[in-house]
Amino acid sequence: MSKVLVCLLCGFVLMGCQEENSRVSMEEKTNAPFVWEGANLYFLLTDRFHNGDSTNDVNFDRTQEVGELRGFEGGDLKGITQKIEEGYFSDLGVNAIWMTPIVEQIHGGTDEGTGVTYGFHGYWTKDWTAIDPNFGTKEDLKALVDAAHSKGIRVVLDAVINHTGPVTPVDPVWPDEWVRTDPTCDYSSYDATVSCTLVQNLPDIRTESNENVALPPQLVEKWKAEGRYDQEVAELDAFFERTGHPRAPRFYIMKWLTDYITEYGIDGYRVDTVKHTEESVWQEFKVACDYAFNQWKTNNPEAVLDANDFYLVGEVYGYGVSSGKAYDLGGKHINYFDKAFNSLINFEFKYDAAQLSYEQLFKKYTDALQNPLKGYGVLNYLSSHDDGQPFDANREKPFETATKLLLAPGTSQVYYGDESARALVIEGTVGDATLRSFMNWESITSEAHTKSVLNHWQKLGQFRKNHPAVGAGVHQMITESPYMFYRSYKNDDFEDVVVVGLELSTGIKTLDVSRVFKEGSTVRDAYSKQESKVIDGRVQIDSEYDIVLLEIK
Repeated sequence: MSKVLVCLLCGFVLMGCQEENSRVSMEEKTNAPFVWEGANLYFLLTDRFHNGDSTNDVNFDRTQEVGELRGFEGGDLKGITQKIEEGYFSDLGVNAIWMTPIVEQIHGGTDEGTGVTYGFHGYWTKDWTAIDPNFGTKEDLKALVDAAHSKGIRVVLDAVINHTGPVTPVDPVWPDEWVRTDPTCDYSSYDATVSCTLVQNLPDIRTESNENVALPPQLVEKWKAEGRYDQEVAELDAFFERTGHPRAPRFYIMKWLTDYITEYGIDGYRVDTVKHTEESVWQEFKVACDYAFNQWKTNNPEAVLDANDFYLVGEVYGYGVSSGKAYDLGGKHINYFDKAFNSLINFEFKYDAAQLSYEQLFKKYTDALQNPLKGYGVLNYLSSHDDGQPFDANREKPFETATKLLLAPGTSQVYYGDESARALVIEGTVGDATLRSFMNWESITSEAHTKSVLNHWQKLGQFRKNHPAVGAGVHQMITESPYMFYRSYKNDDFEDVVVVGLELSTGIKTLDVSRVFKEGSTVRDAYSKQESKVIDGRVQIDSEYDIVLLEIK
């Protein structure tokens, strides 16, 4: 892990204290703890990031002509691993990677008037126990997790329990005791959100069922052909004997998903379509994940990164930080954090970023995270794979996007290509496909503007990674004009504080840091790489930038 510059406070109560005489000592630590609540998480579509192995680009005769950006394009696990090893994520200050589902997808394609679509996105599961060969192999996944962990980067996979993939001529529907195929959700009530199919022809797992069901014949036939039926059945028998769960559909899937924890040591799951499944399912899933993670730690003590619990972040579509812990679903108020999720994706952040000043934005989030959501987190984003109204669809504000996202309290979700202004408006696409173009590596190497944008994201991302105070700390404004604030964080014996200035004048900047840094301390501007000593409570930075990121040297 990169060297971290950390500050200790003298006579300062970190959590919300505002005394004028608070100071920071110069004690330095070399390793800041990894904190999920303030992590810098990079979200990518496995198929659209980097092609590390062109020999796996076509499988299962997926050769039909597809709609624009609706087929597999070659991205794979080896490609992600290559970028990890090259230091691309480390340079961005990324300390967690979330990938779209990598399990085996339906073999056929669908056509809903948009051209043939294959399951390149990973959300159309055929077999939870196998990795889709378009993405790679189990050996590839192990190599990826090991490479990431060697650089202090956590790995988050994507869990789908709500549905299988669509039915196609080569992907028959599972038995009725496993799935429902109607009605289609209309979201008019709790039941019309949960006990229904998300869209037509997306069979919904009967997650409410506690009835014992046999394996779907499709899996039995498949596993026998692959020579692993006996092994899979033996593992299922052991799972159900240990847990005492009924052989109900949801518990099969939980067993299959938690195998990726015990076998590879993944660090978390982003959970898909949370509000379309009974909330008790996620409490059961947390128990299963925690058990699997503890088993992996016990079996691999030399590989354990830290004492963090397994991370679960939920996609409750429409949830916003203003809701606190209670989400209104058809008149039923549900606390999805309770004994389930560490964090929820925050669909509100893009609106706040567009409407609020920096101070209004940051204060809103520190107030929410330090009070109603204390002990939990939110995952903020400004663009994603299925949000058709991103903060900056035309990539006209890539610098502002980075500043607001990476300096906001909470966990930041960088969507692949945010840092390189990858186009989100692609001619000829329909629906979400426009958001899912291949990563624009060529622009990064050849275009000066893209390099400048990337450099800004790298500086802010590394600052966030190096200082838990940025995302997980308490925010306090120092001065409104020039706009300066500090963030402070304390956990056990670790303490961290930073000072940030935004929309400053270029050239020489004399900044009052007397409330935070001790007289005589040497501070470093992580943005310009300049150092300055605190004299009469002030530091002076002479740079061409209008931003400073101050840390103790």
